[in-house]
Amino acid sequence: MGTDTGFHGGEIAVQRQAGVRHEAARLSRMLEPTELSGGIARFLAERTFLALTARDGAGRLWTTAVAGRPGLLEVRSGSELAVHAGIAAGDPLTGLAAGQQVGTTSVDFARQRRVRINGTLTVATAKLLVVDAEQAYGNCPQFIQPRLLAPDDAAPPATAEDDTRHGTTPEPADLALIRAADTFFLGTAHPDRGADASHRGGPPGFVRVDDRGLWWPDYPGNNMFNSLGNLAVNPEAALLFPDFATGGSLHLSGTARIEWGEAGRPGDDGHSGRLIRFRPHHLVATHHLALHEVAHRSYAHNPPLTSGEPHAQSNI
Repeated sequence: MGTDTGFHGGEIAVQRQAGVRHEAARLSRMLEPTELSGGIARFLAERTFLALTARDGAGRLWTTAVAGRPGLLEVRSGSELAVHAGIAAGDPLTGLAAGQQVGTTSVDFARQRRVRINGTLTVATAKLLVVDAEQAYGNCPQFIQPRLLAPDDAAPPATAEDDTRHGTTPEPADLALIRAADTFFLGTAHPDRGADASHRGGPPGFVRVDDRGLWWPDYPGNNMFNSLGNLAVNPEAALLFPDFATGGSLHLSGTARIEWGEAGRPGDDGHSGRLIRFRPHHLVATHHLALHEVAHRSYAHNPPLTSGEPHAQSNI
């Protein structure tokens, strides 16, 4: 990921257009190299879920999830994060290569906490991933839908590829999952700074589907604009829609762009003036998520949907 610190040009450009450059500048030290110690190490040791953004063998960007029991994540040194699991067969990142820049986010859904760790993947085997972290910082709890998740007793079978579906266009079941989703993960990448995995949440229906693809409102956040800053210089994007009720996951790889406009216009639920439009190019549907949902409720401060008919039938 290199030795550059601070915000890159894309992040700064979005911060300026959003009118928050001064506020964001005060957070730039969060991007400096840091050790995985103290509270971050304790947080990671208890986690059962990690979102990962990386590239497949063809160089295509994907976001996936690795799940398991507490102990899944282990801080081995000041900068080394070990993930005691591999990528399931059939996953779009099966066989991912070490030596590449990756982005990760670990989430405690029940307590609405998350930590983002970006760095270089130094080890990638069937049972172990190791990330040499170059950025590590907590994100605000906003829009994390409280849910209680329990690890499955059995790990996904090695032959789970039989349950995988590949395509280029979402099928009706995929569109239903997207329209019902209250949580997804957005993967982006900067040519020099590497990949990023970001949590997105909102009320069911906050991700819309129309004949141009998928779109969702960008809610106000910490003003750093890591994901949107990447999109400002590189349109590659990857979406992960986990289905915690069934153990399924919908992976989409494609391109995205920021659509600026009048704050509060239809669909701009967060009154930020920003919508994100995503066009899928490739799709993989799997059933490898080794977690199941015990209970959940909506985040108390989800903004109401303002679009005319977010669930209207439309195709991509």
